Amino acid sequence: MTQYGDENLVQGKPRMIGGKPVGALAFGCWRLVGDNVADATARIETALELGLTLIDNADVYGLDWGGQAFGESETLLGKVLAANPHLRDKMVLASKGGIIPGLPYHAGADYLNSAVNASLARLQTEHIDLYQIHRPDMFAHPAETAAALDGLVAAGKIGMVGISNYTQAQEDALRHFLKAPLVSLQSEYSLLRLDMLRDGTLDRCMGSDTAFLAWSPLAGGRLASGDGVPPALLEKIDALAAREKTDRAGIALAFALAHPARPIAIIGSQNPARMRAAAAAQHITLTRRDIYALIEAAEGVPLP
Repeated sequence: MTQYGDENLVQGKPRMIGGKPVGALAFGCWRLVGDNVADATARIETALELGLTLIDNADVYGLDWGGQAFGESETLLGKVLAANPHLRDKMVLASKGGIIPGLPYHAGADYLNSAVNASLARLQTEHIDLYQIHRPDMFAHPAETAAALDGLVAAGKIGMVGISNYTQAQEDALRHFLKAPLVSLQSEYSLLRLDMLRDGTLDRCMGSDTAFLAWSPLAGGRLASGDGVPPALLEKIDALAAREKTDRAGIALAFALAHPARPIAIIGSQNPARMRAAAAAQHITLTRRDIYALIEAAEGVPLP
């Protein structure tokens, strides 16, 4: 007989962004760099085959992970789409803007208009399905940012509007001026970064039907390697991984997907085998009891 607390939490339930269905996992493009179009095509095709239909990019991607230039990841993805136009309709294409290395942030109207035009040119597409402000520009009035985003929606250059790394107050200010729905919030969330559970962010996403996109659900790979992970948490992860016949990454991803806000976890691996293993996390069985035990181990104190 199943006891209370032993009911399975289903990680793979469908997700929606502004009425568009997407997979529970998204393909992050921050490591999609270089000029090997055939290799990049294989990665995108694998992601779509596995149901990672949200393809998450940003104009600043390309300055990390071996890239050399601002916009390099968008440029490479654009070459993939130009060579394989049938792939465009299989994905929800997302990009972000607002980070300028050395500045560092800009969400003024003129810049956002030029940034979107530049992203469209690099991506070789006429339309970005989801455009997010990558980091809040604390010195841009939200009315100006909102007007620019609404204008881009009206022009058909972007379909949906989202934000990334915003505080709740910053989100409220933008919503006040924005006519288009604010459909997504992208923030860091993992067993080593549980702020979203505590500060009301996930609750607000549920209340406003806002999609929550979790970046770094493996805490930069530490939850897989064990580097810097509290011993009690690592012990619990390993025990669950043995029970579920998976690895540490599988348990960490299953945790990130288990919240009733139905987070979309963005994975950064470019290795097809690891991508397939990550996709299997949607079918791992974690119970309510497992989830709370992981949180207690992560925080190092019993829940009150």
